[in-house]
Amino acid sequence: MEQVESVWNGYRRLDFTFMEKAAILICPKQPREDGKWLFKTEYFGAFPAFELEMLERGYYVANLKNTTRWCLPEDTERQAEFCEFLRDRFGLSRRCMPVGMSCGGMQAVYLAAEHPELVEALYLDAPVMNRLSCPCNVGRGGGGAMYEEMVERTGWTVSYLINDRHQPVDLIHRLVESRIPLALICGDSDTVVPYAENGAVLAERYRGSGVPFFEVVKHGCDHHPHGPESMDQLLEFAERYYG
Repeated sequence: MEQVESVWNGYRRLDFTFMEKAAILICPKQPREDGKWLFKTEYFGAFPAFELEMLERGYYVANLKNTTRWCLPEDTERQAEFCEFLRDRFGLSRRCMPVGMSCGGMQAVYLAAEHPELVEALYLDAPVMNRLSCPCNVGRGGGGAMYEEMVERTGWTVSYLINDRHQPVDLIHRLVESRIPLALICGDSDTVVPYAENGAVLAERYRGSGVPFFEVVKHGCDHHPHGPESMDQLLEFAERYYG
């Protein structure tokens, strides 16, 4: 396997191809013995504060290019095979902690729901939980041109999605049943992925379930910036449930 080595934010970066898709692995300077790693499921390099803090603590960070950010089933299955590959090739832990921002949150939910054996904990940030909300703009969403992008890349229309019962929101019970700890960060003024139609539904179903869960709702915050205002609680969550 051909690898291209470079430096990313002071850390060793490996670029290679996996199943005809571009892959990235960022290596910590002092790796943990258990090879635990974060799976940035979409938008690699965007709002990386959490990943940088975890690299400092010895965690790897990986990313695999998707066919589309709207999450085709084939992308989820490729991600699952990628988890196994990283274990076999680089000695990483079989179970990862996905970091899912926006559409990446949708990617992370599908991976955890379809392959709970590969996911130990989740960090979701303003996740898309229902494509009718974003990008279709049914309700209070503001998807706009993103809807046309999704239709072009997937063929999914509003008419199709109205009858689809395999949206991320429909899979929340699988995450709870698998007892996957969840950290959720959202803005209550999100105009792209409205909190009431997405993150709030996820939070409601986790609360009272007995599954480890914490949520930070940023008052007055739109879709950006991602990430908590203070990293302490999120880092404590990660070290406790994926440490």
